Amino acid sequence: MFKNEDSFAAKFLKFLTTNIVTIIFAIFVVAGFLASPSIPLSGLLNEVMSRFFRNGLLVIALIIPVMAGLGLNFGIVVGAIAAVLAIIPVRYIATVPYEEMSAFTAFLSRVLPTGGIGGLVVTFIIALPIALLFGYLTGKLYNKTRGQEMIAGIIVSFFAEGLWLIFVLFVIGVIIPVAAAHPMIIPRAVDGVQVPGVGIRMAFEMGAHPSHPVAARNPNHVAGLANSLDFIWEMRFLVGFLIISLVVLAVVIVRRILAKKNPTIKKASKPVFIMKCAVLVFFIMLALHGLLLPGGLILTIAGLRLVLPASPLVAVNTIPVVTGLLIAAFCLFTHYFTKTKLGQDCRSVGQSQHIANSAGINVDRTRVIATMISTVLAAWGMIVFLQNMGHVNTYSAHRQIGMFSVAALLVGGATASKAGIKNALLGLLLFHAMFVVSPGIGRLVFGNELVAEAVRSFMVYSVIALALGLHVWKTAKSARDKNSLAAMAKEAARAEAKAANEAASS
Repeated sequence: MFKNEDSFAAKFLKFLTTNIVTIIFAIFVVAGFLASPSIPLSGLLNEVMSRFFRNGLLVIALIIPVMAGLGLNFGIVVGAIAAVLAIIPVRYIATVPYEEMSAFTAFLSRVLPTGGIGGLVVTFIIALPIALLFGYLTGKLYNKTRGQEMIAGIIVSFFAEGLWLIFVLFVIGVIIPVAAAHPMIIPRAVDGVQVPGVGIRMAFEMGAHPSHPVAARNPNHVAGLANSLDFIWEMRFLVGFLIISLVVLAVVIVRRILAKKNPTIKKASKPVFIMKCAVLVFFIMLALHGLLLPGGLILTIAGLRLVLPASPLVAVNTIPVVTGLLIAAFCLFTHYFTKTKLGQDCRSVGQSQHIANSAGINVDRTRVIATMISTVLAAWGMIVFLQNMGHVNTYSAHRQIGMFSVAALLVGGATASKAGIKNALLGLLLFHAMFVVSPGIGRLVFGNELVAEAVRSFMVYSVIALALGLHVWKTAKSARDKNSLAAMAKEAARAEAKAANEAASS
């Protein structure tokens, strides 16, 4: 379209086409917030922050499969199911009536911690082999459906849900014996006599944390899993905001200094660097304002009245530091994984399976390992999700995990062939901010806040459809370009051969 590919117009058009989904959601969030006067800034931040820490690990689990050429792994639903499978025995042992305990259950209740951070670690450990098995089987399926992995992932999620329903509705209670009066099991009576139930209830609690008011009022309370990770260490939002802003500013400056000495480090342009520093300094000033002058300040100097308003960030909830550190650990693992031999193999397979195979890389094995890693991370992410929620919806907790996580990643600017940590974090913020401001958009466009759920569903599925459509268009365009280049090369070879023949005959 533009003759000069380096012109501002060409660069701007490329930026728009590359980040169209992110731009649409950013406009949507801003418009929705402005149309929602009942939602204060602190309320918006509270909701977004809660959803960010709850869903962060699930979105990061999608990055490695994209890098390995598997596309958007809708199959992380099987990882979510593995998490619930790990939670069920831990909660069953913790809540089984003492008089109905079998010898084996009593032994496990004495040996294994079933509440607090110890119970959560046990849940992580139980989920690991289950997720590895599910990931291995899913990876094998992806190798059989090469080129159609995203469709296969969706079908896998449906198939896994069918097996899941058989397990929780029939296997538990019929094949696996359970206590007759267990609070997790659907009760059943025959001729007025209670007998062991069959199946798990629609929902069951994760159990209150020891610091919860319910637990504090009951001296005989057995510690549960709810918020056992979030409540380990909490920090004021403004303090955490200040620390993060200072750290990021230091990283940006140090990276700029190192980029001048090391040409291999990617260097941002000077205007971009200045803009980043200005934004971070503004964030630091906002944090200091809330910490030092939370109620604002009024000064009168020489008849001139200066008013510093109260900080809107004072009412923001505390930050679950350990959960944030776990998300940061997942990000660091994903970042440094790309620098390992296996990570480089995944990247090579994602770029070209044929070339990777020619280079001696076991393509099938690499794809299976990438799927297994993604499934394990998804299982652990689902455990973090559920401990934050505080309860488990047995038959629906896992259903939308794949769709919502994929949509969040795409909103951050990722594609079916390229995704990174920045895409995951930005997408988490924008996507879940959309959930909060949807009622405002419903009132602004349709005059009715009750259509918010329909707006959310429309945005989720439309962003996936748009991203996949762009992926197909770019793939087709790349194929056309390759074909045209190949045709030009053949034509040049024929012309060269013709010229050589004419020269030989003369």
